[in-house]
Amino acid sequence: MSEKLYAIHMGKAALALDLSDGSERGEYVDQDYILHILGRPHRNINLMYTYYPKDKEWPARISEAWKDKKVNFAWDYPYDDYFPFGVNDEPFKFMRDIRRHGQDVTLTITIDCSLEDELLREFARQLRPYGRMRLRINHECTGNWFTHNKRFSFKEIGDFFVRFNNIIKEEAPNVKTILCAGFNDGEDKPVDREDDLLEAYKAADVWSADRYLALHYGWPYDIAEKDDGGRHTFTPTEKTYNDFKNTSARLRKVTGQNKPMISGELNADGDVTGPLHQGETVKRFLDHIKNDKAEWFDGITFYQFRDRGRLGLEIEDPNNKNAGIAQPILKEYREIMDDPYYQAPIEIKADTELPFRFRWGGAEDADGLAMDIHFEGNPEFCELNFEEELSLMMELNGRWFYKAPGTKFVDLMEAFFEKPLSGPADMTLKIFATPAEGVNVDDGSSDWAENYYATMTQLPKLRLRYEPVSVVE
Repeated sequence: MSEKLYAIHMGKAALALDLSDGSERGEYVDQDYILHILGRPHRNINLMYTYYPKDKEWPARISEAWKDKKVNFAWDYPYDDYFPFGVNDEPFKFMRDIRRHGQDVTLTITIDCSLEDELLREFARQLRPYGRMRLRINHECTGNWFTHNKRFSFKEIGDFFVRFNNIIKEEAPNVKTILCAGFNDGEDKPVDREDDLLEAYKAADVWSADRYLALHYGWPYDIAEKDDGGRHTFTPTEKTYNDFKNTSARLRKVTGQNKPMISGELNADGDVTGPLHQGETVKRFLDHIKNDKAEWFDGITFYQFRDRGRLGLEIEDPNNKNAGIAQPILKEYREIMDDPYYQAPIEIKADTELPFRFRWGGAEDADGLAMDIHFEGNPEFCELNFEEELSLMMELNGRWFYKAPGTKFVDLMEAFFEKPLSGPADMTLKIFATPAEGVNVDDGSSDWAENYYATMTQLPKLRLRYEPVSVVE
């Protein structure tokens, strides 16, 4: 390993890839597992929760509280069947897991619009230590299925968003808010419920809409069939892209603002496309964004990693909820992740030396350390041994690795299983320090909520060998 060290900076991808992890359709999957399966981190991981503390069933998950009652649609409960916010250290233990693994948090919350300011302030204060996260408030709010749309008018939902947004800015200014609403039906036509939500669009930091290229929205209460069964829908990929494009342009015109647009949930449901055509549908949609060089499109959130239906890179094993069954789309999604268009660029800034101070602002703004490694050929052993108690994310040969604070040893051979070297090569090992406890610590500094710092005083020791210890015949 070279003694020459470089200071590096990680910035913003042309189009960021985010991932939903857990919902009413699946359990949270830990980030170590996802990293090993996919090989690299996402920008944001989206968690989905609900908060209706005034309801008599609260804080139970509503499908458990109502398990003896007849339900014929996923949204027929008194409040939404997401995990209850603030119960059993959720979602905070998952938020810490996400941030330790070099990713930012998006928290989707369906929340009672009648809550008093003080309850909202208490909610907001809990988000302060979690860095540059995003909060998606009462998503899909131009629909008719969520509890907020059943209890409140569109105008009331818009007014609540503005009120909650203002509280967030006061109590947790590190958090960016997302308004997830509808589309407009054609170029320069009004966006769905535009008048009711205009002030909310102006207040939000990020604009969003959800679109499934294909969706079996009647799951799990019916079966999608071609001619006469199941509540399902599909939308051509080009129309979907144009809907996003027209919506973004219309919002820029009527607000006088220029804000990033995301797809808060995107996929093609394998219940409709079949598992063999699911991935190609998603790739066709992404090609529209890439070919158009759509700078206004900030990112897409793939819904989701593991699903009990066919909306996941894995399907939850019906025999064991802790096991996943990989779907064909997982391989195609990994190919998407390998495209530089969807990767955060890492730039060498200057030569440096130890001790080195890392800065973690977030997945789109971090300062790290790099060093060159010369390989004589494909290694048989490639391992790093650490003395310091740091939380690190590392990249080599396109593969990312995590080191927890208490971990002393990281095996880098995964970087060569699928992409072996055919001869001598020079590579750069890139290292970033992530929040060791998953949170930023209020140390009195002015930027503590935005940036996490850590210092490395000694390099890890590299064990690099090109032959096995022994091959048994």
